[in-house]
Amino acid sequence: GQSAGTLSDDDARYRLQANDVIDIMYRYTPEFNQTATVEPDGFVSLQLIGGVKLGGLTLDQAHAAVFERASAHLRTPQVSVLLKDYDKPHFVVSGEVKSPGRFDLRGRTTAVEAIAMAGGVISASAKHSQVILIRRIAAAEGETRLLNLKRMMQAPQSAEDVTLRPGDMLIVPQNKVSKIERFVKWGNFGLYANPIR
Repeated sequence: GQSAGTLSDDDARYRLQANDVIDIMYRYTPEFNQTATVEPDGFVSLQLIGGVKLGGLTLDQAHAAVFERASAHLRTPQVSVLLKDYDKPHFVVSGEVKSPGRFDLRGRTTAVEAIAMAGGVISASAKHSQVILIRRIAAAEGETRLLNLKRMMQAPQSAEDVTLRPGDMLIVPQNKVSKIERFVKWGNFGLYANPIR
């Protein structure tokens, strides 16, 4: 897993995701240079090497993948993969909190800290202490977990108090939820991903 240290170098740790824009630059064969967008399935279409899956990879891993494929066409390709435009790592908190919205993920942030950043739980009806965590596991799929806020607050830094990952979504429901689907279609949560401030 990742260390609990802070994100000293966002770019090195950042993993490419859909809609990220990258520059592929070949030092000695600039005719193959291009700007490309990561598709929803994680693939990028490159003119020299065709489709290559870069979604989910760090920039170093993406460079290695492009270099390996380009080596089949060029003797010793000097290629660089640069992140041109991307979503900074973030998480979303919505539902019964004071300030729902999207927050930058800086360093290690737990679910309890995230809810505090969103102003804490507001309504008496949400005091049932449940929080739904939705974590993206593929381009169109998320995995859901039911967290117990009361337990997490009683034992901060415990295993119960989940460390957030980029793209995580926390929802504080108004009413107690008896059970949730373990896997969900990501698109169903678009309304939560863009909460109205």
